[in-house]
Amino acid sequence: MMKEKIISFCNSIGLDTVGVIPCRTFEELRGFYQERQEKKLQNEFEENDIEKRINPAHYMEDGKSIISIAFPYVDDEEEQENGFSIYTKRYDYHRVVHGYLDQVCEYIQSLGGNAEGFVDSNTLPERYIAYLAGVGFIGRNNMIITEKYGSYVFLGEIITDLDLGAEDSRMIGEISLHKECGDCSRCYGECPTKSINANRKNPNICLSYLTQKKEISDQEIGLLKGNVFGCDFCQLKCPYNEMAGKSPIPEFQTLSYMNEDAKVYAEMDNKYFKEKMSKTSCGWRGKNVLRRNAILKLHKQGEDVTSYLGDSEYINEYIRRLTNKEK
Repeated sequence: MMKEKIISFCNSIGLDTVGVIPCRTFEELRGFYQERQEKKLQNEFEENDIEKRINPAHYMEDGKSIISIAFPYVDDEEEQENGFSIYTKRYDYHRVVHGYLDQVCEYIQSLGGNAEGFVDSNTLPERYIAYLAGVGFIGRNNMIITEKYGSYVFLGEIITDLDLGAEDSRMIGEISLHKECGDCSRCYGECPTKSINANRKNPNICLSYLTQKKEISDQEIGLLKGNVFGCDFCQLKCPYNEMAGKSPIPEFQTLSYMNEDAKVYAEMDNKYFKEKMSKTSCGWRGKNVLRRNAILKLHKQGEDVTSYLGDSEYINEYIRRLTNKEK
């Protein structure tokens, strides 16, 4: 069958966590997205048009199947705690994942089908699709958690006009039961901003999101906890990650220069950023946001950051705010 052939091809290039569902309108998500908009929980990175979020047809009118693939990213290298989330310490996953998706799409085309790959920057409900496809379950921390690699995965999708005879393997009502988590709620206790808790999940105060914002308030500065980009608190204590398998994807080996002390990133110039940081998964946010967060980390550690005053008014403004608060 076509489905088995495609999954076998994915396995042959190192992708062993794959699922397939019908390409359909996810009408059951409409109320969820409407409530998020009404409660102002939606952020600037999300698609505002709910129809585009629940109906993949705007990408491929004759799409019949969606293939969901998990891309594990943790390797055997030692990770130095320097304020960067684990996922940022390797090559930009957008490019890496797209490279693999392109290979799968080419294979589907050789079978006579049309196919288009997606990663991150799209309107698809990626975690929900992965859940329905059996790639993983959605944990209390709101992340997709796979059996083999825990939550240390990126997600990619392929829409194809081939009917692969797949069916949804789960129901939306099961998500909130968190059956796979059992009685465990470690992530609630680990979350520094209480973005996730037993009552409500608010991604707009997630520490990872705060590190990505171009403008942050004094209150948000106080919440950063020394993070330069991203946040792993809810993942580091998750039982499913304690025995997570290592990634077979060579492009996700740790980049040595991503384990440097925060001072290196606070001082970086355009040349350093372009040659190194721009190749990573946090490079898209630009040099100044990364420099700002590194300087905030150093300040939190008790260092005098006035030496970083310079030509960037953006950086200078944050340093002035830090020093004025101390007076």
